[in-house]
Amino acid sequence: MPTTMLRKIIDLHTVTRSGDGDLLLYVDYNVVHEGPFYAFDGLAREGRDILRPLQTVAFADHYVPTTGRARGSAGIRDAEARGMVERLQSNAQRTGIVHYGIDHPQQGIMHVVAPELGMTHPGMLIVGSDSHTCTNGAFGALAFGVGASQIKHILATQTLWFKAPRAMRLTVNGELATGVSAKDLILAIIARLGIGGGSGSAIEYAGHAVRALSMEARMTLCNMTIEAGARAGMVAPDEKTYEYLRSTPYAPQGAAWEQAQEFWASLPSDPGAEFHTEIEMDGSKVAPMVTWGTSQDEACGVDETVPDPASFADPGRRARATHALAYMAIEAGTPVSNIAIDRVFIGSCTNARLEDLRAAARVADGHRARIPAIVVPGSRTVKREAEAEGLHEIFLRAGFEWRDSGCSMCTGSNGDLVPRGERCASTSNRNMEGRQGKGSRTHLMSPAMAAAAAIAGRIVDVRPLLRS
Repeated sequence: MPTTMLRKIIDLHTVTRSGDGDLLLYVDYNVVHEGPFYAFDGLAREGRDILRPLQTVAFADHYVPTTGRARGSAGIRDAEARGMVERLQSNAQRTGIVHYGIDHPQQGIMHVVAPELGMTHPGMLIVGSDSHTCTNGAFGALAFGVGASQIKHILATQTLWFKAPRAMRLTVNGELATGVSAKDLILAIIARLGIGGGSGSAIEYAGHAVRALSMEARMTLCNMTIEAGARAGMVAPDEKTYEYLRSTPYAPQGAAWEQAQEFWASLPSDPGAEFHTEIEMDGSKVAPMVTWGTSQDEACGVDETVPDPASFADPGRRARATHALAYMAIEAGTPVSNIAIDRVFIGSCTNARLEDLRAAARVADGHRARIPAIVVPGSRTVKREAEAEGLHEIFLRAGFEWRDSGCSMCTGSNGDLVPRGERCASTSNRNMEGRQGKGSRTHLMSPAMAAAAAIAGRIVDVRPLLRS
């Protein structure tokens, strides 16, 4: 019977089934940040060891500051954040798990570092202590976030109880226009599906526009799948996947590479495989996107106007939009390109890879920022590569700040905050109330669009800048 990629990976990892249909799955990699210390504490109280410590990888990212890093954790001003970073380090030392701490030369955001090291392979099952673990699905892996109690179970058994999601295929044909990126595509997808449109499903992205994306762009696409309510996002592996992995530290070597590639080639969904839901989109019709509200489906093209809540047929969505516009201090009918911006953040697990920084630098080159703007690489590796290309010099000449790696202003838990009442053009993945700081207002957009906003001091269409 023709089988979907999702079902193939689930079947490969199934250990047993419960009476009510839940599956016990073997976990290839478990990735954690500073948050789930309760899981480590619980195991310690019970006197239990971690079953396979080399298959849990810890990253200091959420609570790591992006300035003043010379002193390591001792330089973290906030005592709570410093305690979280140091607690992760002590748990890693005690249990023997792999640890990329604040001083590690490859430190960075877990969803950036794991793929760039080649830890993520097609066909793997990867879970993590953060919902954006779904980023790893870009490689044809099944990846998703779990809670602290589930992390504890994985640490002790290397397995996870799991209810299989439905398979949804979202096919994007056509070609993305110049100035339109994977960030714009995923925002357009979420605007169409709604923040609950993928609920109970894992989305497999397919079609010409998806195949044309680089691996970094596919990671952006899968990263924000969770914002449509889906369990996971996936892209079938292909030659781009193999080429990306070939030179990474964790890639198979020699004969093992040939064996791995043969296995990876068996993973894509079979012709004729049935999906619970099929959706098609025309990628050529996607414009640079901007969120105007406080959820990711409250988004539209930069050349459009902010919609009237009355235009939504669903009463719940109408009420949500009304509340969002009040919080954002925007009137319905306002042209998106008339919205003034107070500051810019370029970074996060969605858009802090080298390709993202190149896109922003291309726009910033030869211009000058009118408002405060910070650029935060997703990892120290990305930072070194960007500096080798001179991207940091472009940003500095344009008046942008060039920071150290970490989650930064995306989470607002590390000292990087948007002041109350200010409006931020952000390349991150969430725009809910207070996400970037209490009373802050967030507009999500691509790195190129964010760089253009820094130059103009307002939201602008980046396409004319790219043509000039």
